[in-house]
Parts: sequence; structure tokens; C-alpha cells
Amino acid sequence: MNIRRKKSGLTEVKVAVVGASGVGKTALTVRFLTKRYIGEYDHQNETRYKHETMVDSDTVVFEIVDTCPSRSSSLTANGGGHQLCSLETASWADGFVFVYAITDKSSLDSLRLARQQIKEARVTSRGTNWPAPCVLVAAKADLVHFRQVSMDEGEQLAHDWECTYLEVAAAEEVQSSTAVFQTLCREVLAARRRGKQSLLDRMFASAKSATSTKATTSNSPRFYARGKSDSALPP
Repeated sequence: MNIRRKKSGLTEVKVAVVGASGVGKTALTVRFLTKRYIGEYDHQNETRYKHETMVDSDTVVFEIVDTCPSRSSSLTANGGGHQLCSLETASWADGFVFVYAITDKSSLDSLRLARQQIKEARVTSRGTNWPAPCVLVAAKADLVHFRQVSMDEGEQLAHDWECTYLEVAAAEEVQSSTAVFQTLCREVLAARRRGKQSLLDRMFASAKSATSTKATTSNSPRFYARGKSDSALPP
């Protein structure tokens, strides 16, 4: 008899892959999902994938949204009227893969505004504080002869954002693409642990405060005031 593993017990991580058109978002994502490289893509809408894999000996279910720039929303970037990430996806995701191409300086510039707008969307819709876990990816790292963005520029932006920086050549090998999603997964899970610990700390502090208040009240001296009915008592 075959016994199916209970899916509800698996760790789920929701990822949005964000970047301008042509930077290699889909190549990166498909390389991670299938280990294959397909260089040309043309999709007009956000594409969703589900993928189950192992990360540090744990089974993780990735739900990935490969975003598609659009003119239909307020989350625009680079002054061109293109939305890099929908409001819904900005609120939905646990973490973000921000992708630019080393061969396109404007694709890096577009991420700065997109990240700020995603932050504002999340604060408005979820009431959550930024930063959300993210990874900054420099794609097309094999095209060094056409490089417009130096490694130092990418590393500096990642330092400013307090996130991991990775250069990836999806056309050449699988490992770096896999590392992007595994790194983000670890960041998301670490953020969840910090959130749970923070909640436990607040609950413990609240319970300790309530106990301290109760103890102070019970140990306080009690004063007795004589009333009219106490006239028969000895002075």
C-alpha cells in the first residue's frame, strides 16, 4: 500500500521574481525549475510556478511568480510607465528576487524605484515593516564584454539594501540559479523564526508584567478606616 506524504506539513515559500523586460528573469526561473536553459521568452502576463525541492535537508514547496512588466498599474519604474510588479504580487510574496542585467544599466536603475514602490505597497496592504527578504541578482554574467554595470555597483546596492548579491550566468550552468532561490528561501525562513521569537518575547514580557502587577497589588499594605459601625471596637 502506498502512503502519500501529507502536503500540509511541507514548508511553503512564495517568491516574486522582479525586473525589467529582457534581463533574464524567466531564464533564471526556468533554469532553477527544470535545469534547462531556454534563451527566448515572450510572455505578456505574470506566470506562476510550483516546485518542490530540498533545501538544507528540508522539503520546500516554492510558489514562484515570474512578473511581467505592464502599463496597467501604479507600480512603475524608470519613468517609462512600466509596472515591474503588481500590487497583488507585492503584497503576496514572502520574498523577492530582484534581477537586472549587467549589460543594461537602466535595468539596475529601474529596480531602485520598483523596490521602494513594493515597500510602500506592502506597508499599505499588509501593515508589515520593510525589509522583506530579498536577493539582488546580476544576470547575464557571462556577457562580460558587454558589461555596463560593474560588480562594485551591484555589491554596493546590495549593501545598501542589506541583502545578498549574486552574479548569475543562467546560460552556462545551473548551480548559480539554484543558489538564488535557496538563498532567498533561507532568508525567508530566518525572518519567520525572528518573527515568531519576537512574538514570544512580547507575550512573555506581557505575562511577566501582568504577574508583577498582580504581585505588587497583593503585597501592598492594606489600610483600615474606622467607620460608624466600628464604634464598639476598642480603640
